Amino acid sequence: MIGELLVVDDVAGEFSDAVINYFGSDQQQMVLTLSGGATARRCYEDLASRTDPEFWSRLDVAWGDERCVPLDDEDSNYALAANAFGALLDDARSVHPMRCAEGADRYGRILHDLGGPGLVHLGLGPDGHTASLFPGSNALTATADVVLNNDPLGQHQHQRMTMTFPAISKASFVIVTVEGESKREALRRVINGDRTAPAARLDGSRLLWLVDHAALGDAQPR
Repeated sequence: MIGELLVVDDVAGEFSDAVINYFGSDQQQMVLTLSGGATARRCYEDLASRTDPEFWSRLDVAWGDERCVPLDDEDSNYALAANAFGALLDDARSVHPMRCAEGADRYGRILHDLGGPGLVHLGLGPDGHTASLFPGSNALTATADVVLNNDPLGQHQHQRMTMTFPAISKASFVIVTVEGESKREALRRVINGDRTAPAARLDGSRLLWLVDHAALGDAQPR
């Protein structure tokens, strides 16, 4: 397993601590790249409760992946973040939703113009995927920073736009949040270095896994 693993009682609270501390230090890259899913929602609601418009006014906000649905669709990662953060998202210096119709290359250029993805928040799926990098999918070997992708096993509906491993490796800080017994087997595979779980391929100069006791089970980090 690559990176630091912390087993915590409150994943959302620890996530907020890490984000606030990171952007409270002298960072040249004030980019926050968001995720989706139930754990992300809890993390963002907690972060919203602990930050103010001044905090957000210094941030550029991007996304690591998105479903190819309207931004106000209930399945949209943008909609999840907008609902969790409320008006605070409007206070950000800039906000860059992923729009599949505009193309992956364009979003790659947006990340480049921002100076990279900055702090990237990711999750872990029961199948071992992270972002929208699904097992067996073409995106796993993509060299472009952002691509369109599908789940070849058909477990996840909607075409996706997603950052790739090369793009994630450019992040200055990656936080992966993992909660619940349903993620236990996927996390075990990651801990054991099973690269058939896409999340096991994550790399970067600074990679932090925040996991709860239910997700870890009796697995032993290496």
